[in-house]
Amino acid sequence: MYKTIMVPVDLAHAEKLEKAIATAADLAKHYNVPVCFVGVTTALPGTIAHSPAEFGAKLEKFAKAEGTKRGIKASSLVKVSHDPSIDLDKTLIEAAAEAEADLAVMASHVPGLPEHIFASNAGYLAAHAPFSVLVVR
Repeated sequence: MYKTIMVPVDLAHAEKLEKAIATAADLAKHYNVPVCFVGVTTALPGTIAHSPAEFGAKLEKFAKAEGTKRGIKASSLVKVSHDPSIDLDKTLIEAAAEAEADLAVMASHVPGLPEHIFASNAGYLAAHAPFSVLVVR
């Protein structure tokens, strides 16, 4: 039914992704498809990595560990953005196309006042992406 499942990850908040990753892994096993963990970074040094290459190595290590832990085929894909706070939605849509993902499983938080004014990233993708999006709270 699905070809590839994309799971956007924020390595700074990896501990908050358990439910979304478990859901993606369950679906991956059910449909016998791979999971691609996607991370978006900047070219500038940040709190997670000093360069996109270092970020990529950390994301790849994360993906391999999750794949082993959950018994799924997992890969990673790094996208570099000038400003992820502005470009994240567009960048994730591009990443899904590059990974040939037809399902995104995304973690979300409980909506508050800002989400009634501005769409969350998961909400934006669910409304505008050309692929299915499962939002996990």
